[in-house]
Amino acid sequence: MVLTRGSERPHDPLVPHFSALGTLGAGAAAVAACAVCCAGPLLAVLGGIGVTSAIGALWMPVLAVLAVAAGLGVLVVRRRRRAEVCRTVAARADLGMPTVGPPSDADGSEAAC
Repeated sequence: MVLTRGSERPHDPLVPHFSALGTLGAGAAAVAACAVCCAGPLLAVLGGIGVTSAIGALWMPVLAVLAVAAGLGVLVVRRRRRAEVCRTVAARADLGMPTVGPPSDADGSEAAC
């Protein structure tokens, strides 16, 4: 077994020895590989969000105008329906006034009291 300098543990030549810079370099390589691999999809998602925001910014005034027009249409229709429901037709009304006198039987004869 070979002892490395500054270390009390023996170093096995079959097991790789990682230094702090080697571990940092491997981590940096992993981050760089991830950035290269994921850059395309991330840019696509961000671009899609940007395009959607631009379309929304352009169409928002149109949607606001349509919302106001729809609201006014609903108010006009409700007002017209309410006006038609409340109208009365001018006609004579039979109030069904009772006759004065003793009640009559089913056969039409006067009942004796």
